[in-house]
Amino acid sequence: MLKFFRLQLRESCCRAVTSLIGRKKQIGTFVLVSTVLIALSACERDQPDPKARWTDTAAPANAPAPARWYTSEQVASGALLYAQNCASCHKPNAEGTADWMKRDANGNLPPPPLNGTAHTWHHPLSILRTVVSRGGAPVGGNMPAFGDKLSPQEINAILAWVQSHWSDRIYALWHERDVAVREGMQAKR
Repeated sequence: MLKFFRLQLRESCCRAVTSLIGRKKQIGTFVLVSTVLIALSACERDQPDPKARWTDTAAPANAPAPARWYTSEQVASGALLYAQNCASCHKPNAEGTADWMKRDANGNLPPPPLNGTAHTWHHPLSILRTVVSRGGAPVGGNMPAFGDKLSPQEINAILAWVQSHWSDRIYALWHERDVAVREGMQAKR
């Protein structure tokens, strides 16, 4: 009889332990699933459009400006090179054509402002260098190519002069885009 009670007790204990373990697994699973769902719902909420941060209104007015990539010597050199090669079309102070988004009779876009008031700041430095070097035809313009006339250092100097006309806010937005493009290119290598 004692043996019977021991067997019953053992079976009861096994059932209780198994039941307790099963409940702990259920509770653990519930907690894990709940945590994952809460985390995922937080990811879905209030996600800004990734392109929105690259508009001229996205940067806070009091955001610190990143350091500029160029030197004052490049800006000075670029001023002379710009005057010799670019000012006849893009105007002396980089203000470009007033109706720069309106195509001419031949379907070409006129020279845009380069002073930060148009779209130039939307392009990463690699694209700006390419447009100056190879010309504007690949991007819908009719700017001549300067790659045979200007060295890469001279093109950089001109771009330095152009960007020196950009406000800190526009430069910060451009810089964010430029970094994103460079990081994306490095990730693909």
